[in-house]
Amino acid sequence: MDSGMTKFISWNVNGLRAVAGKGFADIFIGLDADFFCLQETKLQAGQIDLEFPGYTSYWNYAEKKGYSGTAIYTKLTPLSVTYGLGIPEHDTEGRVITLEMPEYYLVNVYTPNSQDGLRRLEYRMSWEDAFRAHLCGLASRKGVIVCGDMNVAHNEIDLKNPDTNHFNAGFSDEERGKMTELLAAGFVDSWRSQHPDEVKYSWWSYRMAARERNVGWRIDYFLVSEAFAGRIVSTDIHNEIFGSDHCPVELVI
Repeated sequence: MDSGMTKFISWNVNGLRAVAGKGFADIFIGLDADFFCLQETKLQAGQIDLEFPGYTSYWNYAEKKGYSGTAIYTKLTPLSVTYGLGIPEHDTEGRVITLEMPEYYLVNVYTPNSQDGLRRLEYRMSWEDAFRAHLCGLASRKGVIVCGDMNVAHNEIDLKNPDTNHFNAGFSDEERGKMTELLAAGFVDSWRSQHPDEVKYSWWSYRMAARERNVGWRIDYFLVSEAFAGRIVSTDIHNEIFGSDHCPVELVI
């Protein structure tokens, strides 16, 4: 890759120990990213030894075993690393890692799922406001790149069956509204900005052969602060890569 370019990958692995047995190392090496961000690692410290030459890794674990969790592998050395949002009620599930780089912040996020019957929607709304405040605070200082499973299909083009999912987790008016608010606060959906009319998904249910039939949702994102949007070189959704119910997504700046 051109030395002036930086490649980012984000992947919800839905259990890193599981995907490690399905060729994760080969996929990781093949994608050859400068930053490789993971969500839903479902690990505690010491439960896996998975390091790669040339990379340093940073991990944020949930207090609850086998749940949530995020990680970042990086070839580049950050100026600083912070975990969570600095708000106790939001920081027990290992959902956020922020790396400060010289020119930008990289934020890896696994947004809470509102769950069946939207029973966690109220919590999700408070999370969204706290997370947006975190990103806006960072963006007041330098560029921001945020990636991860954000657990929302923003518009009807972003899922196969919008009509039947209108009141379901991931496509409720409330969740879509929070994504609209976040973008309005000064962020750009990198893939959609480059592919305004393309239909491509990043998550498929394990039920009813959804992936085989491509009945999916696009809920994995790279957002960049508006000041950084002009630096986007390319974006991709790697729906040819298996191993999880999500596929990796990519940004090159």
